[in-house]
Formats: sequence, structure tokens, C-alpha cells
Amino acid sequence: MSDREGHTGGPPPDDDLSLPKATVAKMIAELLPNDIVCAKETRDLVIECCVEFIHLLSSEANEICEQESKKTIAPEHIIAALKRLGFDSFTTEVEDVLKDHKQQQKDREKKVSKLEQSGMTEEELLEAQQKLFAQSRAIYESTQR
Repeated sequence: MSDREGHTGGPPPDDDLSLPKATVAKMIAELLPNDIVCAKETRDLVIECCVEFIHLLSSEANEICEQESKKTIAPEHIIAALKRLGFDSFTTEVEDVLKDHKQQQKDREKKVSKLEQSGMTEEELLEAQQKLFAQSRAIYESTQR
């Protein structure tokens, strides 16, 4: 039994799902003109709508995934779900974001650590570091006299 009466594990009940209020408030504020404010109740309604949209989209993507006998929802399933639900106008932007995300992943994988770039062993790098510390110490001590 969990800390909630009647809830024994698995996914949380729908009323436990939400989005970070501060993040949503910031997004709303960025979209509105400076002279317009958003009431707390309106922000809460936007959050509820977003959660419902995510639930609808993920359910549809899951159905598509199952129809393809897959066990993991892929980005392509989300795009297909958007189209099936009548949100075709969103797909171009979603595909662009996906493309950017994949490129960022490739860029991260290409980055080589400074250790690997140096061509030196860890022991050689440690020795070089100790020499630099000694040089810095000598310079510091010579200026303290």
C-alpha cells in the first residue's frame, strides 16, 4: 500500500499529474504583451489543458506503437499521433525540433574529452599538473617577499 489510500503503485491517478507552475507561468508571460497579465486560475486552466493534451497525444502514440508491434514509443509515433488527431500544423515544427535534438546529440558524441585530446596518459597529465602547481607556487612565493 502506498501513502495514498487505495493507490497501490503503478502510474499515479490523473489528478496527481501536473506541470511545473513556475515554468508554465514564465512561458505564458513570455508570450503575452507586457501590459497583459494572466490570472492564477487561467494559468491553472492552461496547465490542465496541457496535461490533457499530453495524455491524449501519448495515448494515441501508444496505440500507433502497439499497432506496429513496437514496445517503445518513438518520435515518429508522436508525429503520426499529431496527424491522426488533426494537429497536422504542428508536425513541421515538431520535426524541426527533433532534427535539432538529433544534431545536438551527434555534436555531444563527437566532443572528445581534454584527456583524450591531449594524447597523454593520466599519469603524464598529473605530472604536468604538479609542475604547473610548483611554478605557480614559486611565482607566488617570489612576489610575497
